[in-house]
Amino acid sequence: MHPEQYDAWYETQKGAWIGNEEYRLLASLLAPRPGETLLDVGCGTGYFTRRFADKATEGNVVGVDIDTEMLRFANEHSEPNIGFVAADARQLPFRDKSFDLVVSVTALCFIRDEKQALSEMLRVARRRVVLGLLNRHSLLYLAKGRRGGRGAYRGARWHTPTEALHLFDGMPVHHAGHGTAIIVPGGKNWSRRLEPLLRRCLPGSGAFIAVAAEVQPNSRS
Repeated sequence: MHPEQYDAWYETQKGAWIGNEEYRLLASLLAPRPGETLLDVGCGTGYFTRRFADKATEGNVVGVDIDTEMLRFANEHSEPNIGFVAADARQLPFRDKSFDLVVSVTALCFIRDEKQALSEMLRVARRRVVLGLLNRHSLLYLAKGRRGGRGAYRGARWHTPTEALHLFDGMPVHHAGHGTAIIVPGGKNWSRRLEPLLRRCLPGSGAFIAVAAEVQPNSRS
């Protein structure tokens, strides 16, 4: 998908709602403090990077991605105070503990060595890491994730909420929270109205998983 098409989807009614719901969940788990720095790993066109920058305007926000076309678009459509760097998530070009917060929105779903990428995120994080992932126990998976996936989901790895939590096993962190969003992914008016109720009645069933881990002080990954 071309960067322009990808980013334009977030301007549609459905895309705007999904983007807002995912951002709400991610931001609640990140819990940024004034002046904190943030790294967005696998930032793509910078949609979430820009939103994180709006949330933490006193700190520095950087996005990294291996796709130079996506980064070109991100640079052209972002404020100059946001930095973008071409890099492989499995070998981030930053020193240990370079950022207070590290977030990655569905990038791990397309990285073969997810443990190596996660280890790198933890290495450069001082306080907290939050992952956004795709939920195999969801309606979206039944519609677009089976048999290798369709469209933008082709080749994606889907996790269950339990598997998402276990990604951090053996790493120097402790659990800081998790949740899911987008129970009914169609984005119709009725599903948007029912989303808060469905989250309470069907916890863990949202198409989008977010899981947070607090980095242990003085640790190295």
